[in-house]
Amino acid sequence: MPLTSMTGFGRADGETGNEAGLTRWHWELRSVNGKGLDARFRLPSGFEGLEPRLREEMAKHLKRGNVQATLTIDRVRAAAPLRVNEEAMDAVLAALAALQQRIELMPPRPEGILALKGILETSEGEEGEEDHAALEKLVLASFAEAVISLARARAEEGRRLEGILHEQVDEIERLTRQAAASPSAGIEAMRARLRTQVAELLGASPALSEERLAQEAALLATKADVREEIDRLIAHVAQARELFAGTEPAGRRLDFLTQEFNREANTLCSKAADVGLTRIGLELKAVIDQLREQIQNVE
Repeated sequence: MPLTSMTGFGRADGETGNEAGLTRWHWELRSVNGKGLDARFRLPSGFEGLEPRLREEMAKHLKRGNVQATLTIDRVRAAAPLRVNEEAMDAVLAALAALQQRIELMPPRPEGILALKGILETSEGEEGEEDHAALEKLVLASFAEAVISLARARAEEGRRLEGILHEQVDEIERLTRQAAASPSAGIEAMRARLRTQVAELLGASPALSEERLAQEAALLATKADVREEIDRLIAHVAQARELFAGTEPAGRRLDFLTQEFNREANTLCSKAADVGLTRIGLELKAVIDQLREQIQNVE
């Protein structure tokens, strides 16, 4: 399975409508690297109850990353029909009839009565529970599309990232083999340094016992031998390639492996007996640090 990045963007749109009007919605998802799967939702009022189902859907497609999910709802209402407020009109007509008994009035014109405040009203239907539940179902299905879109974007970024990681691991292997071929890392060079150091030790402390001398010689040999660090670095390179080719998300294990790479490179630098080997060790540390930065984005 190709490596997957934790960085990506996904979106999805939808709409539904009836005689009451049109409802449009828009999902926007952004993700960056994170230790686990941490989702934060920005939902319009009335849609907060969707969050548990949204988290469940997201977990089907993503394993790690900090995800920000935003839902935008836009409602376009149809022109509301007019209705006559019968009670208000009856009250107005009754008032006019009572007034006509006291003074002479011209007969009221219909448009004049209808123009009075409160006689004509707009009839706006309210969204029922069934309508809202149907809308939530559509919005949830659209969210699944947005998550799939995000997962595809992360997979595409992961393919680009995997190429970079392979190049960096190849460079680590090249430098490690260069260190192994360094003259100062060879057996004869280590023996010569050991003989020199033992002679210096005897010159400084001629009264050392054979047992103490053997202990000091063994310690000096251990400090001078970089073959163990080189072997471990080669083994870590092989392990990294196995993780690249694996079928499970490898980000956490690759992150741990970079720590092991760095530990061996540090030890190699501390044991280096000449400038050449020190230079190789420093180059190794630089490449390993670049590898670590890139792996922070791997799921």
